[in-house]
Amino acid sequence: MNLPIEIECVIFDMDGVIIDSEEIHKKAYYETFNSLGVAVSDGLYKSFTGSSTINAFQRLVAHFNLDSNPEELVLEKRKRYVNFFENDPNLHLVDGVEEIINYFYNRGITLILASSSAMINIDRVFKRFNLNQYFTAKISGADLMESKPHPEIFEKAAVLGNIPKENCIVIEDSDNGIKAANDANIFVFGYANKLSEGQTLENADVVIDKFNQLKAFV
Repeated sequence: MNLPIEIECVIFDMDGVIIDSEEIHKKAYYETFNSLGVAVSDGLYKSFTGSSTINAFQRLVAHFNLDSNPEELVLEKRKRYVNFFENDPNLHLVDGVEEIINYFYNRGITLILASSSAMINIDRVFKRFNLNQYFTAKISGADLMESKPHPEIFEKAAVLGNIPKENCIVIEDSDNGIKAANDANIFVFGYANKLSEGQTLENADVVIDKFNQLKAFV
């Protein structure tokens, strides 16, 4: 796939791309796993990366044949995440992402947020870091029929941006998210975040490890 001739819309993932929240998500997940008395391997946990929380717990319940309600587990995990989010003063935006958001915004490029996180978590992040001013729309995968790696979230993002897919790019840090972008036929940059464990990014069209590298393309 060739890089769009003119990029008119940038679709951002959130966790691991905009905010370095992967560690507190992991803590919240593992506190919930421990409360269930299940031992989740690194491989199984890494396979959840990029998926919605409900999808992760549906798979967990099936994997361990648990007599638990996935929706209730989502709420339990969310309470733990909020506790970490509100009490961790070191939580910060990914290095360089605010600068690149401003760079795109000042060039009149449409910005869309397409995250597997619940909208309540998206709004919490956007309020804390004052990001709403830059983005035309925000989409939560938790509100859709399908979760990444299904392409639904990115197809909807292009529609909400009112931009042809060939003039859109996606920025993702997970293999599930990259597959979703691939299947949506949208050019995808893989962001190599050191905190996003076990992600190969092998199917990204271009891999970057610093956001200022995007300026060479836009």
